[in-house]
Amino acid sequence: KNTNMNWSEKITDFSNFLKFEKSFSDNTLDAYVRDIKKLESFATEELDNVSPQDISYENLQEFIYQLSKKKISERSQARGISSIKAFFKFLLEEEYRDDNPSSLLEGPKLGLYLPDTLSMDDIDRIIDSVDKKTDIGQRNQCILEVLYGCGLRVSELVDLKISNINFKEKFIVVEGKGEKMRLVPLASSTAEYLQDYIKNVRSKIKINKKHEDIVFLNTRGTNMSRVIVFIIIKELTQKAGINKNISPHTFRHSFATHLLQNGADLRFIQEMLGHSSITTTQVYTHLQTEELRNVILNFHPRNRKTA
Repeated sequence: KNTNMNWSEKITDFSNFLKFEKSFSDNTLDAYVRDIKKLESFATEELDNVSPQDISYENLQEFIYQLSKKKISERSQARGISSIKAFFKFLLEEEYRDDNPSSLLEGPKLGLYLPDTLSMDDIDRIIDSVDKKTDIGQRNQCILEVLYGCGLRVSELVDLKISNINFKEKFIVVEGKGEKMRLVPLASSTAEYLQDYIKNVRSKIKINKKHEDIVFLNTRGTNMSRVIVFIIIKELTQKAGINKNISPHTFRHSFATHLLQNGADLRFIQEMLGHSSITTTQVYTHLQTEELRNVILNFHPRNRKTA
């Protein structure tokens, strides 16, 4: 793939993330995006076209060193570093990278974006807030059920093909990152939502020739953009009165956390999520340990009397 495409696509995703999920103001957002675009041109011109996936800690250090030689205020330099840190944390969370090359950069401390997890109750409340009377509402409900029921990435969701759903054997074929295919089991309830949507809602749409095999369509009969899925989820979460930072990824995150809480093996979860490395999946055990720690501190009789 052309690396420039790579940069511009990731910068767009990052900017949507800051806008919809982090609710950044336009000014801050523009500043962050400008910073990353500077990094992009440095990567393209000075680093022999290195992609955001392959750029290293040394490369980033070099970039910051060059910045510091230009007459930029310390404040702007510090912001440049926070932008870079935020960008790579985002790429890590979106699993575009398995590591964070910026984590050792000295700069302002930003809280780790560990995505919020939704409880089963939260998920029910969000799905309950969908208006099931409309076709779009039924489509959106189906989207949420598939995100949570199958743990898909948002890109996998918008690219999901009808020909990749096997209703008889109850699984879907997911074309994940780097052309990797995986099979994800399809719960009966999720399968029913999909069948209903395909039969009763999707069938009414005049479908664009190029998108005849795409499951989730917009009213124009073409595939949905990732941005729209972000917006739908943000609106439903607000409507449900849940104030957490929620994105399509949160459903995938909750899928994994709930599997872990119910005793699924980490390797199985790794396979379901299509993580190429178990270290990516291990983030979930950190979350668990953190939760366990809090439970012990709050509920152990030896700690209760000090509280």
